[in-house]
Amino acid sequence: MASEAPTLHHQHVRLYDQVRSVHLERAHELDPAAIVYRVKRYDFDPELASGIELAQAGNLAAARMALRSRITRVEVDEPLYLDSLPRTAAVLAALGLKRLFGAPRAEVATYAIENLDPFAARPPRFRSRLRRAVERILSAYVWHRLDTVVYGTPGARDLYGETFVRRPRRQLTVEALPSPCRCDAERTVQRDPDGVVFLGAFSPRKGFGDVLAAWPAIRSRRPHATLTLIGSGGMLDEAQAAADADPSIRLLVDPPRDVIHTELLRAHVLALPSRRVGDWREQIGLPLVEALAHGCEVVTTSETGIAEFLIDAGHIVLPGDADAARIADGVDAALARHRTAADIRSALPAVDGRIAAGRALFEEQVPA
Repeated sequence: MASEAPTLHHQHVRLYDQVRSVHLERAHELDPAAIVYRVKRYDFDPELASGIELAQAGNLAAARMALRSRITRVEVDEPLYLDSLPRTAAVLAALGLKRLFGAPRAEVATYAIENLDPFAARPPRFRSRLRRAVERILSAYVWHRLDTVVYGTPGARDLYGETFVRRPRRQLTVEALPSPCRCDAERTVQRDPDGVVFLGAFSPRKGFGDVLAAWPAIRSRRPHATLTLIGSGGMLDEAQAAADADPSIRLLVDPPRDVIHTELLRAHVLALPSRRVGDWREQIGLPLVEALAHGCEVVTTSETGIAEFLIDAGHIVLPGDADAARIADGVDAALARHRTAADIRSALPAVDGRIAAGRALFEEQVPA
């Protein structure tokens, strides 16, 4: 982690706890800004960082960076994302301190997709309760400092409305739906009518084990079905064992982005039956968004914040506690559908929802 606090060149800053490839892809489509982050995610692609001002900094270094730089606009992680609260609060406090010495007030905005109240459960231990109390104070401070909130899902809008009394000056909802991916205009990939893909972290909360458990039942009904596992995670050994034991299962561990695009163009169905685990709930699910952008049928659960859209658009949305048998039924039903990729993408907006939201954070007009 960087120990120095350089002066940022851009006056517009995006303050992220974690940075990943999708942030870099979006940055190329948004107004130029410096990205200040704490850690890189496993899927960070350095080739996408070309032309973007990136600075890695912890809590104190980020605050020092804010003191030394001229910042007029800052996009922060949402107030109910607890891991980033100390860093966000430190930067906002530094900007507030600068105002005492005549600096202009920086405009602060956030994009919110949280759909599960992190303060609802009472931690069992005193230290945990004390930490949660501090987090509640920091969360309220960050919320109070916001000028604009753009909600990515109706569930997030409802949650924040129930959690905080004060309303920021500007609030709007831009649903986190993708636009059709443009990659298929430059390549020809044959769609596999029996192809199923799992994309994401190999973990229980993503329903990875349930997909593996459902696969024999799917194969019994569809002997030509294939399953491609794309990602990594704590259940990588199980993924490797499944691929070694079953020739219909293929494993791709953290492949490059162009490979992921190709596999999604080839697949007929994406299966991501997310589970609610502890204080975690699927906010949206980047694999769901990417699958839609490439025209895949989707099989997921009601845990995602875009569940209502998926239902209206004809995808398979299972209960959050669906077992392997229900998942097998859902995948089988999705494979039986004969919609083309173009049919599926026709329900998507012309502009990616996250790009539209990013443009709206510091604009006075609601995006069309």
